[in-house]
Amino acid sequence: MKESAVRILELEVEKPVLGKANFDSERLLKALKKVLGESFLKISLYVLRKLPQVLREGGHKVWVILVKEEEGWIVSEIFSKKPERVLGVAIDLGSTSIAFYLYNFLEKKIIKEYSILNPQIPMGEDILTRLHLAKKEENLNYIREITLESINRELREIDGASIFYVSLCGNTAMSHFVLGLPVNYLFVEPYVPCANWYGIFKKEEVGFEIHPEGRIFVFPSAGTYFGGDLVAGLYFSEIYKRERMSFFIDVGTNAEVVLGNKDFLLACAGAAGPALEGGIFDCGCQAKDGAIESIKIYPQVKKIEYQTIGTQKPVGICGSGVIELMAELFIKGILTPEGKFNLQSFPERFTEINEEKAFIVVPPEESATGKPIYIKASEVRSFIRSKGAMYTILSLLCEKLGISFDEVEGFYIAGSFGNHIKVEAAVDIGMLPEEALNKAYPLGNAAGKGALKFLKEANLKEIKKIMETITYLELNVEPRFMQLLTGALFFPHVNRNLFPTVMKKLKNF
Repeated sequence: MKESAVRILELEVEKPVLGKANFDSERLLKALKKVLGESFLKISLYVLRKLPQVLREGGHKVWVILVKEEEGWIVSEIFSKKPERVLGVAIDLGSTSIAFYLYNFLEKKIIKEYSILNPQIPMGEDILTRLHLAKKEENLNYIREITLESINRELREIDGASIFYVSLCGNTAMSHFVLGLPVNYLFVEPYVPCANWYGIFKKEEVGFEIHPEGRIFVFPSAGTYFGGDLVAGLYFSEIYKRERMSFFIDVGTNAEVVLGNKDFLLACAGAAGPALEGGIFDCGCQAKDGAIESIKIYPQVKKIEYQTIGTQKPVGICGSGVIELMAELFIKGILTPEGKFNLQSFPERFTEINEEKAFIVVPPEESATGKPIYIKASEVRSFIRSKGAMYTILSLLCEKLGISFDEVEGFYIAGSFGNHIKVEAAVDIGMLPEEALNKAYPLGNAAGKGALKFLKEANLKEIKKIMETITYLELNVEPRFMQLLTGALFFPHVNRNLFPTVMKKLKNF
C-alpha cells in the first residue's frame, strides 16, 4: 500500500471510565492502532500538551495528523474538527534555481509549482567557486543563511504553520550547504562527502519555518557527483523497477547518466552539461522567455527561421536550440563532419568576431538586445567534444554491461533539456544513438517530481534500494572512455554505419 508522508485520520477515542487506567495518550494510541495496526507510533510533546482539552472539546471525536519518521509515525497535531489546510512542499534545490511544488494532503493534489533564483549565485556562478568560499566556516554559515532565508520567505508566503512535511533534493554540494555540513573535502581528491544518507529532520534542526512538529526529508547522495537530485530523479523515473535496461539521462551542470533495471544501476557523470545547456556560448542562455528553442535553416533561399520561448524577441540560444542549430548547420552543409565551417555554403551569414569566424543566427536588428546572436568556430569545437562525451558515456555503459542500444527499452531524459530537446536533432549530430528515435521519453524536472513523489509515497525502503543498487563508474580513471570518445568527435560519428538514417538525410539534401 502506498502511504503519503502525512496521514490525516478521524478517530473516535474511548471515553475515560472510573476505576480504569485512564491515560489520554494510551486511549488515543489504542484508537490509532485499531485503524493502522502500527507498532511504531508515538505522540509528540506538542500534542500531549493540548491532548486533554482537544479530546473533550471534540467529545472524544478528533482529527489527528501523523507524519512519517524513519521508524514509524509520530502524532504531530490534533484537532477537535477537520483541519482546513494540511500542506507539504517538495523542493528541488538547484545551483541556479529553486523549484517549489506545493501539495495539499487533504485533497491529494498539487496546488502550485514555481521556481525562484538561487540566492547563492552572487557567491559564484559555478558550484566549485562556492565550495572554495565555503572552506571558511563563516562563509559556509553565510551561504546556508541566505539559502534558508530565501526558502523560508516562500514557506511563510505559503503558510508555514500548515506545512507538515518538506521533501528536499539537491546535488551533493547543495545538500551540504542547506544542512550546514562541512564541504572542505568535497572538492579535493579523493572527493569525500560528509554523509550520504541524511534522513528525516525536525524543523529546528534544519531551520525551516514550518509546523512545530513538521518534518524534513533530504534525499541522499549516492556520491560526490551523484547527489540527491539524481536519486530523486531515479525515484520518479522508476527504471529501478523494470525488467529490461533503460537509460536515465539528466543534463544540468554535468551530464549524469544511469543505465540499469531492477537488479542494478550503473551510473557516471561527464562534463557535457555546460555545452548542452548553452553555457559555453557567448550567446547561450537558459530556457527562458526570448531563448531560441527551435531553428530551421534554408541556405538555398538565404533564410533562417526560429522560434523563441514565449514568442518574444530573441535574447540568446538555449540548450535545445543549440542542438537543433548544430543539426541544421551539419545537415544543410554549413558544418563539415569535423565541425568546421563551410564558408561557401551561406556566405552572407559569416563574419569575424574577435578575429574568429562566426555564423550569424540572428542579425542585430532582429534581436531583443540589438546585438547579433551568433556561434563561433571555437564554440562548435567545444560543443562537438561535449556531444561526443554524451554519446561516449552511453556507449561505454552499454559496453560495460555487454548490451547494444537495440536492447535498451527506453531513454528517459530529465530536466528542461529533456522537455525541449528534439530527439531527431540530437541523433543527427550523434549526441544520441539512432535507437533513441522511438524510445526517448521526456520527464521534465524529474528531481522535483521525485521530491513530490515522496510526499505522496514516502517509501524510504525504495529509496534505500536505489542507493544500494547504484554502482558509480569514474570516467577519469576509465581508459576506454578516451578510446571511444575519439570516434564520437565527428558529426555524427567517425563510424557512419551507426547512423544510417542521418546518412540518408545527407544524401537527400
